[in-house]
Amino acid sequence: MELNHQFTVPVSVDQAWKILTDVERIAPCLPGAELQEIEGEIYRGIVKVKVGPIQAQFKGQASFVDRDDAAYKIILKGEGRDTGGKGNASALITAVLTAQSPTTTECVVNTDLAISGKVAQFGRGAMADISDKILAQFVQNLNAIIADQPSNEDTKTPIQNQDSGPRKIDGPIAAPINLLETAGGTIAKRAVPVLVVVAALIVFFVIK
Repeated sequence: MELNHQFTVPVSVDQAWKILTDVERIAPCLPGAELQEIEGEIYRGIVKVKVGPIQAQFKGQASFVDRDDAAYKIILKGEGRDTGGKGNASALITAVLTAQSPTTTECVVNTDLAISGKVAQFGRGAMADISDKILAQFVQNLNAIIADQPSNEDTKTPIQNQDSGPRKIDGPIAAPINLLETAGGTIAKRAVPVLVVVAALIVFFVIK
């Protein structure tokens, strides 16, 4: 299943590249997501979701497959699973940045998503709708970070010794995604148990 998204950010392509490849920095922009540890080029975390009073969380990880700094292109692999056994997913994500002006950059993201288990019963339309809304929240949070940063800020992340083992991330605690608000009236409430899994997986894969 293929999902396609694009968005713009109000900075130069060089600045956008530094920000959007800084996973540790942008992870809090993803609704419900918490980055927990980094080991080399592998990023592990959880996604929290809720439906009314019920809350759940799901585990996933993402890693760089290829990174072309000259072409502003990255390819990542993502994997996620529901600990309750309702579904698993993997994805190959390709993101390309293009300068639209000296102060505007477009990001095009293609996600090749493979799903199994109960989540597979929902089609592309339902998943695309949820991912569109999650991405809109991500971009809103990202633009807030961009607006707050000094224009000359260096966005480099600490360099990790790959032999030192996982580095724990002491980041902000994420509020869970409210699935009913995110899904809106697109999908019947009877589908909520499965959509909890769908939303969690899409957060990991839509852009990471």
